Amino acid sequence: MVYFEAENIKEKRLNEGYFLKQRSKISIAILIAIIICGIVEIRQARTELSLTDPIVFVHGYKGTENSFGYMLDRFEKEYHLGNKGLLYYVSANGHLHDYIIDAEKSGPNFIQVVLENNRDDFADSTDYLASVMQHLKEKYGIESVNLVGHSMGGIISMKYIMGYMGQEYPNVDKLITIGSPFDGIYSQEYFQINVDEAATDLMPNSLALELLHASSFPKGVNVLSIGSTGDVVAVPESVATLRSIVPEQQLQEIMLEDENLGHSALHESAEVDKLIHSFLWQDGLQ
Repeated sequence: MVYFEAENIKEKRLNEGYFLKQRSKISIAILIAIIICGIVEIRQARTELSLTDPIVFVHGYKGTENSFGYMLDRFEKEYHLGNKGLLYYVSANGHLHDYIIDAEKSGPNFIQVVLENNRDDFADSTDYLASVMQHLKEKYGIESVNLVGHSMGGIISMKYIMGYMGQEYPNVDKLITIGSPFDGIYSQEYFQINVDEAATDLMPNSLALELLHASSFPKGVNVLSIGSTGDVVAVPESVATLRSIVPEQQLQEIMLEDENLGHSALHESAEVDKLIHSFLWQDGLQ
C-alpha cells in the first residue's frame, strides 16, 4: 500500500513538473510574440509618419543645429508657419540618424539636416544630403520637398539638384539660397584662418566651383537667391554669379541693402524670414 502511494506521488510530481515546464515554454513564447509585435508596430508607426509639405534646411560651412535653429523656432512659435518634424544628423562616416521631433501637428513640416563633418568638401557634403533625401523617400514616402540652404548649404543644395534628381529621390520644387558665394569667397584672410577640404572648394576658381558652373540646371525648379551688402564672406558679386547657373526665368534675386547685415546674421533677420515666407508660402515674392 505504501509502495503504490509512493509511486502515485512520484508520478504526480513528474506530471506537475512537466506541466510547469510546458507553461513556462508557453509564457516565453507569448512574451517573444509580444516583443516582436511591439517592434513591428513601432517600425510601422515610424514608417507611416505623415510629413506635410516638407521644407529641408541645410546649414553652411562649420554650421551646426543652431544655424537654422532660431529661425525654425520663429517660424514655428512666432509666425505659426509649421513645425519642426524631423532632425537628420549625419555622422562623419556618413551614417544617418533621424529623430522625430513633432511631425503630427498640421501644417508644413521643417526638416533640419546637420552634418557632423561640417568642413567636408562639396562632393562628400552633397552625398550626405543625397542620402538624407533618399532616406526621406524610402522611409517616409516623401515625393517632393523645398530646400533652404545658408552659405555653403546653398551650394551643396544646388549640387544635389543638379546631380541627384531621379526616381529614388524626392523632387525639389523650390530652392532658397541665403548668402551663398557661388563664385567663391574673395577674402584672402579667410583662407589663412580656414584650411580644410571645404575651404579649398570655396576658393575662387576652385575645381569644385568650375564643375558647378559647368553643370546644367534642371527645368521646373524655381530659385530665390538672398544676399546682403553687409556680407563680407559671400559678397554681392559672388552671390550674383548664380545667374550663370540658373536660367533667368527660374531665378529671383534679392540683395538687401544693409551694411549691418552680416553673413551669419542673415538667418537671424526678420527681413529674410519675410522673403522666405513669400517665396515658399505665397507662390513668389510680393
